[in-house]
Amino acid sequence: MSEFDRDALKQEMILWRRDLHAHPEFGFEERRTAAFVAAKLREFGLDDVAEGVGGTGVVGTLKRGKGNRAIALRADMDALRITEQSAVPYRSGNPGLMHACGHDGHTTMLLGAAKLLASEGGFDGTVRFIFQPAEEWGRGALAMLDDGLMQRFPFDEIFGLHNMPGLPVGHFETRTGPIMSAEDNFEIVLKGLGGHAARPHAGHETLVAACALVTNLQTIVSRRLSPADISVVSVTELITDGTRNALPGLARILGDARSFRPEVSAEIERQMRIIAEGNAAAYNVAAEVNYSREFVPLRNDAELVEQAFAAARSVFDPGNIAVAREPMTGSEDFARFLDHVPGCFVFLGNGEASAPLHNSSYDFNDDGLLFGTNFHVAVARQRLEAGR
Repeated sequence: MSEFDRDALKQEMILWRRDLHAHPEFGFEERRTAAFVAAKLREFGLDDVAEGVGGTGVVGTLKRGKGNRAIALRADMDALRITEQSAVPYRSGNPGLMHACGHDGHTTMLLGAAKLLASEGGFDGTVRFIFQPAEEWGRGALAMLDDGLMQRFPFDEIFGLHNMPGLPVGHFETRTGPIMSAEDNFEIVLKGLGGHAARPHAGHETLVAACALVTNLQTIVSRRLSPADISVVSVTELITDGTRNALPGLARILGDARSFRPEVSAEIERQMRIIAEGNAAAYNVAAEVNYSREFVPLRNDAELVEQAFAAARSVFDPGNIAVAREPMTGSEDFARFLDHVPGCFVFLGNGEASAPLHNSSYDFNDDGLLFGTNFHVAVARQRLEAGR
């Protein structure tokens, strides 16, 4: 396509993105989104478009030449259970749901790449366009894999991207090795004997015990793990059955933990159980700890990181390409694909003035759309180089 055509594509992509933004859908409920994606892929003339992969996932296949290698490019489609606070004309029309993480932009960038590659070619082999459901709660990649993704649509390597608030538009970052953390979820239930607020001595209320436990959990990272290991333990909810004049007999503490090594995750759980049981004994209540592992660490393949940087140099200004200084403690279920093939995950700038991810005022920056599309295209052509 000419530069004029790419400008036209950008305007078309903005319309797609804003349509998706106005119609957000939660994980495994992305029926309208998936239908939109599948219809566009068929319109572009892909060789095959499969729907319902892993529930609501879509896989498009585009073949050119006689090459027997295949790569995958992946985007996520789901939204979050957040009420949008922005006043943009394309704001969410689904109450209590919004695209607060930019998956509308990710989906649009991959659709743009599919249209460009279908129109222009320039590669020898097979490109799989993977539109994944339910990334936000870490189930979509596993669902697609359990539905035979690797057997039905085999590929040799995979690339993915995410927008990054605070990083200027037109900037690119990635790194070798660990780049995003594991996420573990926990719930600690304290059970005692509630009663009248005027007679705390007559029971074994759980609120003071819960408050002490929330504070003591912070010592896991600060005092019980090596400072050399990046980790986070965050309490996000404290729920009781008390009321204004009644002390609670039940308290629930919920939160998550982040780490980059399985050994650290295991030690966080072990220390959490020790602290919860000891704290409960001190306040004469009982404690039950439920601990689950939702996301695994995302580790980029060294060779594919170099290939991603090479592709980026054909899209971004040299001064806007950088090695990410440290891993992020956010999590991504793109990591599940890396149990099967090598891959690389990268970050693209969403603007220095962008609201944070998962914020009710967040909006994907449309000025970044072509950067993502062009990066996908560059990766496909480089990894499936014609005449290679």
